[in-house]
Amino acid sequence: MKTLAYVPVLLAALTLGALSDSSAHPGTAKEMAQACAIFLQDLNDDQKAKAVFDWKDTERVNWHFIPRYRKGLALKDMDDSQRALAHAFIVTGLSHQGYRQALQVMSLEKVLFLKEDNNPTRDPGKYYISVFGTPDPKGTWGWRLEGHHLSLNYTIVKGQELSVTPAFYATNPGKVLKGARKGVQVLAGEENIARKLVNGLSDEQKSKAIFSADAPKDILSAADRNAKRLEPVGLGYNDFNDDQKKQLKSLINTYLRKQRPAIHKREMKRLDEAGWDKVTFAWAGGTKKGDGHYYRIQSPHFLLEYANTQNDANHVHAVYRDLNSDFGDDVLKKHFAEEHK
Repeated sequence: MKTLAYVPVLLAALTLGALSDSSAHPGTAKEMAQACAIFLQDLNDDQKAKAVFDWKDTERVNWHFIPRYRKGLALKDMDDSQRALAHAFIVTGLSHQGYRQALQVMSLEKVLFLKEDNNPTRDPGKYYISVFGTPDPKGTWGWRLEGHHLSLNYTIVKGQELSVTPAFYATNPGKVLKGARKGVQVLAGEENIARKLVNGLSDEQKSKAIFSADAPKDILSAADRNAKRLEPVGLGYNDFNDDQKKQLKSLINTYLRKQRPAIHKREMKRLDEAGWDKVTFAWAGGTKKGDGHYYRIQSPHFLLEYANTQNDANHVHAVYRDLNSDFGDDVLKKHFAEEHK
């Protein structure tokens, strides 16, 4: 279990790149393409054959978050130089927060490895990079980083438009209860801000926000190819007071700030333009620490889902979906329509 021995140095050095960003997406897409090309250049032919897929390959949308057989090139199958370049590539899509949490999600595999008597399926090196198409700064292509409890999907169209969903982070344990890493809670904000919000509601507000005393066993969108708008239950944005609205925005930002600053800025602009009055917050399950619970935030174009019910409510699944453009569906449809005119 020494796959992540190189990570502390990378975390200190590479996250600096995620803190500086241009405000334009072409700059982000260009950096992604350049970093990807450098990474691929350092691979041998066998590694490239695993890492690179045709743009039209259906593997591009074959995402999941369970421990299963995956296609792509695993971090464990790279040498130290290649892993460094892989992380230099990965960090082009994430903020400091997102990159840190992604590494911490990977590292929890070691916690499970020890907890499960050295279970060989638990391996921090079994996270795979897959590249779809050619990483051209002005082209259409995509890439994914995926393994148990982590799936980050990026689609770039003509070097201009950038899709970053589905974006899935999860943790088991949700909070480490014993051992050398006791107390670590990777997705603390996603849980604590939401609980503070729901517990701060009035009785009347709770009657609208809490739609079930029992939480579903998992996120309802699962790993579906296309996320769909869920039942329109919950409390509308305009039903919150000013302080509660700030808390709700803070909770949403906990998800969106995993992306690079330019991408986060774009997503918040989309929310502003669509209208906050269309945003709803819904909760199910208990509201005390240790209770199984679930919540979702959705608007006409996006869905955030969070579930913590498994393993005595210490196993978190959290996802950010675009209801119109997961895997770049909307911008690709527009792009292909223009190409065929």
